[in-house]
Amino acid sequence: MNTQVAIWVGFHVFVVAMLAIDLGVFHRKDHAVTPKEAGIWTGVWIALSLIFCAGIGAFMGHELALQWLTAYVVEYALSVDNLFVFLVVFSYFRVALEYQHRVLFWGIIGAFIMRAVLIITGTALVSRFHWLMYLFGAFLLFTGLKMLLSKEEAEAADPEQRAVVKLARRVLPVARQGSGSHFFLREDGRLKVTPLFLVLLVVEATDLLFALDSIPAVLGITQHAFIAYTSNVCAILGLRSLFFLVSKLMSTFHFLKVGLSIILCFVGLKMLATYFDFHLHEGLSLGIIGLILTGSIVASIIWPQAPEAGSEGEGAKAPEQGKDQERVKS
Repeated sequence: MNTQVAIWVGFHVFVVAMLAIDLGVFHRKDHAVTPKEAGIWTGVWIALSLIFCAGIGAFMGHELALQWLTAYVVEYALSVDNLFVFLVVFSYFRVALEYQHRVLFWGIIGAFIMRAVLIITGTALVSRFHWLMYLFGAFLLFTGLKMLLSKEEAEAADPEQRAVVKLARRVLPVARQGSGSHFFLREDGRLKVTPLFLVLLVVEATDLLFALDSIPAVLGITQHAFIAYTSNVCAILGLRSLFFLVSKLMSTFHFLKVGLSIILCFVGLKMLATYFDFHLHEGLSLGIIGLILTGSIVASIIWPQAPEAGSEGEGAKAPEQGKDQERVKS
């Protein structure tokens, strides 16, 4: 086994081992994740990620370590949008607090597979057809501007939820009632999917949509497949605990959406600038991204959002859910 294969295999063995410990030991019994537990796990995942980054610096070089850290920060920041949509999804389908961790756990397994395919394919295509960099750059610039000008995030997520659920109901046998945290059960002599499985499908579909933004952003930072993939995986690993840590505070950092929009535009312009042989040092890029994130958080604290904005959004959603919501309730 050559060194490259050993590195890939070793990384996945470590990830699988950590996930097995997470689900098999600490979350063997379904329970609502407390802020303290979420904070500890968030710290663990971030610490492990930084140790991994240090290992890349030691064995693969300082430049690749900077690329990894920049890609990790960008992906971690963009994941905040995922968290907002997950919150909407769980609220929409009334998923009990003790089952949310399991849904996110298996959603992340699917995210690994999807992102592995997208990143490996993307890096291979960019290395062969360099002009795709400019296409990705233009796409990120468009996405960033669209996100900046968009007013209703929750409404944008809702049509996708309904489409996924309707399609699943057509092609899959769906049980009338849920069965705790199980995704499958036997009903009327047939194996059927539970309503909680529909929620998992929505989470997977949502992650795929967000990957279409985040993968080009990561490819704008590095075209090294291992660096792009592992930075994505490490960011996603910390996503579950981050969700339970900040889910109550998401509305507080309302300017974060503006910051993420600017980051997407920045990375898009950075990719387009390579056409003119203009390249920013990775350390400078990381500093700019960090400054944008910090600025958006500080601005959210200095200029808090009016309380009516958050409460009205949730209240407006309730009447529309009706029978669909009851049918997918776990």
